[in-house]
Amino acid sequence: MKLAIAALLAGSAAAFAPAQVGKASTALNAFESELGAQPPLGFFDPLGMLTDADQERFDRLRYVEVKHGRVCQLAFLGQIVTRNGV
Repeated sequence: MKLAIAALLAGSAAAFAPAQVGKASTALNAFESELGAQPPLGFFDPLGMLTDADQERFDRLRYVEVKHGRVCQLAFLGQIVTRNGV
């Protein structure tokens, strides 16, 4: 019985030991230094749109994202103005 308890305790202690994790290397490391890449995620590309992209494609997508954000801000402002009857 004592041997079973000792084996159980030794096995459960391994659950709290730090796991050996290797550093993953991805193709997205090229954009890790760009504005907006911050810890803990780093460069976040959940849809994989920049998997095989170069700097020109990255800059184009960033430009389009900023443009769409500005259009959305104007649309929201227009909605607020319309609802207030200005």
